[in-house]
Amino acid sequence: MDINTIISRRVRELRDALGLSLDSLATRSGVSRSNISLIERGQSSASATVLDKLAAALGVTLSALFEDSNSPATAPSPVSRQAEQLVWTDPASGYQRRKLSPAAPSPIQLVEVTFPPGQRVVYDAITRDADLNQQIWMIDGIMEISVGSQHWRLTAGDCLAMQLDQAIVYFNPEQSPAHYIVALTTFPIKPVKRNEVG
Repeated sequence: MDINTIISRRVRELRDALGLSLDSLATRSGVSRSNISLIERGQSSASATVLDKLAAALGVTLSALFEDSNSPATAPSPVSRQAEQLVWTDPASGYQRRKLSPAAPSPIQLVEVTFPPGQRVVYDAITRDADLNQQIWMIDGIMEISVGSQHWRLTAGDCLAMQLDQAIVYFNPEQSPAHYIVALTTFPIKPVKRNEVG
């Protein structure tokens, strides 16, 4: 199935599951109602930045928007075959992500990324319903990554751990693609307990 069809279906399913109208999701995500409607109808290829905002508003990770909910009713496979792995290309930057993780439930998600030369992707600081922790392991090329006020230049073999709770900038300053693996874990945010005064 076409990856954009999967994304459009997932956004609509998740919105319906939460009982959100288009207007409500637009308010929560900061993405316009008309843009969400086009995405749900498969008439717009949303950028990574827009999909990240929608994922956060829907209470899921970005990777969850690439899951095919129409897979067979059998138990999810613990194996992800290369030929079946979904590949998505960001229409804004051309960066490409391949979903490596199997469909079987796991606290870890793996994604392979090829990032074009000279391109930049900026993610806004977004309030999320879970703590998202990510590690990036560079396979080839160079990436400059900023998280809030911190900045790193990563080369092959380097690994960066970060929490996705601030604005993040990914930039490839070179004239050749960068290639890296992303490992993502999600932890639900625990409510703050208040001490009762007796």
